[in-house]
Amino acid sequence: MTDATATREAPWPVSTLSGKLKDWIERLGMVWVEGEITQWGGSGGNVYGKLKDLEADATISFTMWSSVKAKLTEQFKQGDHAVLLVKPTWWVKGGSLSFQVYDMKHVGLGDLLERLERLRATLAAEGLFAASRKRPLPFLPGVVGLVTGRDSDAEKDVLRNARLRWPAVEFRTVYATVQGDRTPSEVVSAIQRLDADPEVEVIIVARGGGDFQNLLGFSDERVVRAAAAATTPIVSAIGHEADRPLLDEVADLRASTPTDAAKRVIPDVGEELAKVDQVRARLGMRLSSILAREIDRIGHLRQRPVLADGSWIVDRRAEDLTRWVARGSELVDRQIERQTSRLGELRGHLRALSPQATLDRGYAIVQGPDGHVVRGPAGAPAATRLTVTLAEGTIAADSLGALDAGATPHAPDDALDAPPAASAPQIAPVTPADEPVSGAE
Repeated sequence: MTDATATREAPWPVSTLSGKLKDWIERLGMVWVEGEITQWGGSGGNVYGKLKDLEADATISFTMWSSVKAKLTEQFKQGDHAVLLVKPTWWVKGGSLSFQVYDMKHVGLGDLLERLERLRATLAAEGLFAASRKRPLPFLPGVVGLVTGRDSDAEKDVLRNARLRWPAVEFRTVYATVQGDRTPSEVVSAIQRLDADPEVEVIIVARGGGDFQNLLGFSDERVVRAAAAATTPIVSAIGHEADRPLLDEVADLRASTPTDAAKRVIPDVGEELAKVDQVRARLGMRLSSILAREIDRIGHLRQRPVLADGSWIVDRRAEDLTRWVARGSELVDRQIERQTSRLGELRGHLRALSPQATLDRGYAIVQGPDGHVVRGPAGAPAATRLTVTLAEGTIAADSLGALDAGATPHAPDDALDAPPAASAPQIAPVTPADEPVSGAE
């Protein structure tokens, strides 16, 4: 064996490559490995089998000599969950890898429980089991998602009981392996598929019970986290009361059996109709009681004297109206009388101040040819044509000039009671000296 680097011009022989592989592999030594026995067969006392990873898609072949098998204290078969002490061996001549088993034992129940409790504590610390995260189920879901095994009794129980309670309910079923190493991945895929369906309002994960190891898939961390991440309410109906898989803890509702899940998710149409009838009857009785009470109350009100005869309201208002009309008429008459008296007084004052009243007493207004009022003899020299305005008309006259100082004009008979002659000029119309007067006012 050479340590020189292999090149195109100086390649390694096959034996060199195979020998190097053997050296590297055998450096690993013995290791403990855990998995599920998927193949277990014997030949000549030796055992040839395969061990599969519990979560990933990985499988190795192993060989156990008869001498090692004889020392085992437990019996093994296909499907067992086991821990093997193996040593990898590279067969140089054939170029194949094998794992030689030197010891083997079942994974004990105590080990599984311990792992399960550690996972339970971790998830609880994250708050995945908190009651505040539980979502209420819809009262009457139109579409129910169901994750269960194909042709399983759990599926039949759920469908039969749900449709007995509400025949119109619709189910969308996604089948998954409910036992074995494929359970976690298939259940997770089914939950995610139904959760992505906008019409699905609640998801039931159902299995018809089983022993502790058969239910381990529903305690897998992947299943628990998928249920916690779902936006659709999850109902766990694994059907095993004692072991309580972790899915029960994170689900929004835990049902003891698939039948119980159907009854708690789907309301009974008969019971609901009976409740509606009961509520309707109570409402009818309540309304009848209220109406009867109000009718009696109205009857009592109508029997009161104040409502028995309503004419008193009109009579009282009629009396008030008559009184106020009479009062209004009295006030109007009084006001008219007062204003009439005031009008008479004003008329008397107006007549006393009117020039016509002075003319009526026998006085006259003398105007010269130019229309100016003659206020003295100088304004009407002899032969001056004058216009004399009387109480009932106008006459023309000629001035004879001024009278002598001792002469006294003849006064008319009805003027004996008139004011002194000296005041006569004051009764002429009050007009400017240079303003003509056309006639009496």
